[in-house]
Amino acid sequence: MTADASGAVEIRAALMRLRRTTGLPVAFGGLVEPGRSWVRISELTGTRTQALNALAVTSGNGLGGKAVALGRPCAVTDYSLSRRISHEYDAPVAAEGLRSALAVPVVVRRRVRGVLYGALRTAQPLGDRTLSAAVEAARDVEQALVAREEAQDLLTAARCEPASGPAWEQVREAHAALRALAPRITDPDLRAELLSACGLLTASPASGEEVGLTPREIDVLACVAGGATNAAAAARLGLRPETVKGYLRSAMRKLGAHTRGEAVAAARRAGALP
Repeated sequence: MTADASGAVEIRAALMRLRRTTGLPVAFGGLVEPGRSWVRISELTGTRTQALNALAVTSGNGLGGKAVALGRPCAVTDYSLSRRISHEYDAPVAAEGLRSALAVPVVVRRRVRGVLYGALRTAQPLGDRTLSAAVEAARDVEQALVAREEAQDLLTAARCEPASGPAWEQVREAHAALRALAPRITDPDLRAELLSACGLLTASPASGEEVGLTPREIDVLACVAGGATNAAAAARLGLRPETVKGYLRSAMRKLGAHTRGEAVAAARRAGALP
């Protein structure tokens, strides 16, 4: 999956969360195209037409372009009549029947990477609660993109060193920390995104499935690979030590290993661990 494609996945999940948490009937968004000064709207939910699909929104133009240029959220109560924005995109907005709208930039490392929009088909103020929810959705995208990119950076650095080098140890620590964090995230979309980022640190995103390991067995092995005892792994994963021991025994059986160290080595050979 390319960086652009993975970013689209994050945008799509955030738009679904935005509609779910705010009740807005329409949400759409997209990413800044590499080397360009515009956002390409690629993800739409709740729309009735294709008028906004693939629309290129230039920095400074319209509501989304203003959000890109300023690097902060912007909103209008009646898009077509607003004097706070330019009106290059009135035709597609009108074709979709949108009136009130907000636009929130996705900012990663001080650079705008995309925009999330939410809209109503009536002219009425969107309110602080709706705007705050949109900002939170954008922050979720930012955090997911940062986690994914940091994982990729670590993996790239580790490939330049032996598997026992310092960068690989950092990769393994990051993998264990991310896997321990994932079960605590209640939002299923964000949890899936985080586990997808974990997959970037292994040889193959689905590698654990090839040897029949469950997600929890991989979690335990990731802790063991970092030198954790059963008690420490249990505390980290929010499990009982006996439960950790059971997962470890099961993983060892599947991997044909007789010791903890052999299990970790076999899991790495299978690509289930970095």
